[in-house]
Amino acid sequence: MRKDVRILLVGEPKVGKTSLIMSLVSEEFPDEVPLRAEEITIPADVTPERVPTHIVDYSGRTIWLTQQLSLRSLTQKRANVICIVYSVNNKKSIEKVGLFLLEQIHQVPLILVGNKSDLVEHSSMETILPIMNQYSEIETCVECSAKNLKNISELFYYAQKAVLHPTGPLYCPEEKEMKSSCVKALTRIFKISDLDNDGILNDNELNFFQRTCFNMPLAPQALEDVKNVVRRNMTDGVKDNGLTLKGFLFLHTLFIQRGRHETTWTVLRRFGYDDDLELTQEYLFPLLKIPPDCTTELNHNAYLFLQSVFDKHDKDRDCALSPDELKDLFKVFPYMPWGPDVNNTVCTNEASAKCHKCKWLTTYLDVQRCLEYLGYLGYSIIHEQESQAAAITVTRNKRIDLQKKQTQRNVFRCNILGARGSGKSGFLQAFLGRNLAVSTVGLQEEHKSYYAISTAYVYGQEKYLLLHEVLPDFDFLSEADLACDVVCLVYDISNPRSFEYCAKAYKKYFMDSKTPCMIIATKSDLHEVRQHYSLSPLDFCRKHKLHPPQPFTCNTADAPNKDIYTKLTTMAMYPHMTQTDLKNSTFWLRASVGATVFAVLGFAMYKALLKQR
Repeated sequence: MRKDVRILLVGEPKVGKTSLIMSLVSEEFPDEVPLRAEEITIPADVTPERVPTHIVDYSGRTIWLTQQLSLRSLTQKRANVICIVYSVNNKKSIEKVGLFLLEQIHQVPLILVGNKSDLVEHSSMETILPIMNQYSEIETCVECSAKNLKNISELFYYAQKAVLHPTGPLYCPEEKEMKSSCVKALTRIFKISDLDNDGILNDNELNFFQRTCFNMPLAPQALEDVKNVVRRNMTDGVKDNGLTLKGFLFLHTLFIQRGRHETTWTVLRRFGYDDDLELTQEYLFPLLKIPPDCTTELNHNAYLFLQSVFDKHDKDRDCALSPDELKDLFKVFPYMPWGPDVNNTVCTNEASAKCHKCKWLTTYLDVQRCLEYLGYLGYSIIHEQESQAAAITVTRNKRIDLQKKQTQRNVFRCNILGARGSGKSGFLQAFLGRNLAVSTVGLQEEHKSYYAISTAYVYGQEKYLLLHEVLPDFDFLSEADLACDVVCLVYDISNPRSFEYCAKAYKKYFMDSKTPCMIIATKSDLHEVRQHYSLSPLDFCRKHKLHPPQPFTCNTADAPNKDIYTKLTTMAMYPHMTQTDLKNSTFWLRASVGATVFAVLGFAMYKALLKQR
């Protein structure tokens, strides 16, 4: 909502513009009226809308349509609403209203003000009504008397209201229905408020909506009265004693038609909309400070929220989202947030609940986009938070993790480097459970993903590992290409020139860093050839105190083995560990047993929950 309101009074000389302002301020008709009132400011605490209001008197000494400084340029600089004042006992001043409207281009709401009603016994509304019907910018017409203080405070209240709660963006008076942009915004609000996604707002959901927007629930009788109003006016507005989308839209149309559009604006603004019915930047991208060497993750409440979003759209309760269910989920978005590459970023059953969470790990890569997506889903509304920034955990500095030799992070990044054709893409897809045959079938270039996200278990703890394939442009690796928790250097054992890239990359970028490194010998199902480098891969690892090259292949009949990803996750979690620690077989046995126990317990709980459903 605006921080203040600027009201400009214009009109022919002697219509009483200055008198109206003076009567408002002093609450009595002035004995002497100056030629022009100075700009006044009404404090927020004495206005109905609790917004400071500035009132500007337009000079009556000049003819207001012909002066050099055009009224249009003045209003654009100084006014949010124009009050066009005329005298109800002066036909000439009424005619000037029509002339003003004809010759000016209006970008602000207009209020017609018929002053000096104390001098006539009849109303001017019959004359003014055709003008009001001709110009949609006119919000309302108020007849008042500066002398008798009649409708003075109401006049400025309506002027405030025209700025803070404009009718124009909401409603088309010619067609007597809401504009499409308003319908679209209210439809999104309905879907967010429909917590069980059954297409009906039941009493609990209506009360939650009422509490969210107006800070108070509706009494049971008030709820029934609302539904009865809808029932009397449309057949399908109420279903199963709940409000349908049609009923919800009808109610807001009724509010607007009865001049209560501030009710609709209160709802729209609570859900993040501005005066143009677009979601504000402040709503979509709340301020979030991220210190250097810190990362961002979704917190526990955010995961519960995403799980609830998944559950409410999983209508057939098969623990997966069909294309239609996924489309329904994204109806609250202005665009499809995920491209075709997402199916090659998460596991094969990309619609499962766990993989649904994996997709939202864009938090690590692009926290601003994640905030935007959570905004579309209504996280701050559902969880009653100030903003969706409450869904994000900013992890502590990595240096502190190293000093304390422990971390509370749940997401770790592994950058994959290697020469072209070394098997990096296959290594990523294998993490998603896909062998060579599956990962290469019908894969189009635009569907290719340079990321793979899945879970790994370390000591029984579920962690997320994000693999990132770095383009093999050796001389132009950026800081983003190098910033990670663990590095994977990949070479093809069947290509004699493949290892040279790994060796040079390690010596140039990682030899003096504290980032743990692992060398992967891919395509281990093929014949190994001698590498054209001064040292063999094994000798190179011994010289630089690295773990021996890990053999790997995705050319298997079954899903590739995932032990290597557990090792990478462990190295990322415990970068302070020496290579001697990592070589210790009992260490990997403990990690493997912990992961197995956790997986078995998790599967048992999953079966129990599935049986209950």
